[in-house]
Amino acid sequence: MQADYIEIQIWQLAIAASLILINLAISFALRLGLEQRLAIASIRMVVQLLLVGYILEWVFTLRDPLWVLLVAFAMTFMAGRAAVGRTRRRYDNIYWNSLLSILGAATVITGLTVRGVIGVDPWYDPQYLIPLLGMILGNALTGTSLALDRFMEDLVSRREQIESLLALGATRWEAAHSIVTEALRTGMIPTINSMMVMGIVSLPGMMTGQILAGATPTDAVRYQIVILFAIAAGTALTTISIILLAFFSLFSPNHQLRLDRLRPVKSLN
Repeated sequence: MQADYIEIQIWQLAIAASLILINLAISFALRLGLEQRLAIASIRMVVQLLLVGYILEWVFTLRDPLWVLLVAFAMTFMAGRAAVGRTRRRYDNIYWNSLLSILGAATVITGLTVRGVIGVDPWYDPQYLIPLLGMILGNALTGTSLALDRFMEDLVSRREQIESLLALGATRWEAAHSIVTEALRTGMIPTINSMMVMGIVSLPGMMTGQILAGATPTDAVRYQIVILFAIAAGTALTTISIILLAFFSLFSPNHQLRLDRLRPVKSLN
């Protein structure tokens, strides 16, 4: 059966890959020092995507919910680690906090979207579950890392202000409330900005992919609207979860700021 889209051949991929030479040339000419990182990132991206393509072909043939859930958990685990890998400071249990936040939010939002909104039957159909989960995880990962990093950096830079409030009798929540809200705002801003310009400045990847695969623009738009609301909800739940867990880790029940539990990271993952 002939595909409803234009298949990309290996030689066409090679031509597309050569476009990275523009980045390399700019980096070399302006002495940005990004040549090695660009080369490594390009190679990793190609290898990872090719592997994912072959894995997804296998996953899409599965009809066993256990295998589908194992793949979903592996994706969530890697997202949790990656979110922490972008922060400049760490504390004990930060990886567990990140994993629990992303796992909880992704499970709730993906489940509601797949079963309650789209009505996928069976609910574990990997053709729907895995791509939807991946998009929710990708955005939740970004929100988590931005919010968590902002929260910890603000605790350090505003230490004197926080400790002064605590010394005057403020509770830990009262002393850290403004920092918590700023961190949450930082984590959710990218998603909000993306929603503001969607369809005017940018066409989202899922919608473009569906159109290229032969779906009608109106059907593709409906799916994209569902996904955007799911992404926004997933990012919000993940962000507030990780910040609250970090808050309880870095403030004692006796309303003391415990910056001794923070340690700087020399190089980001």
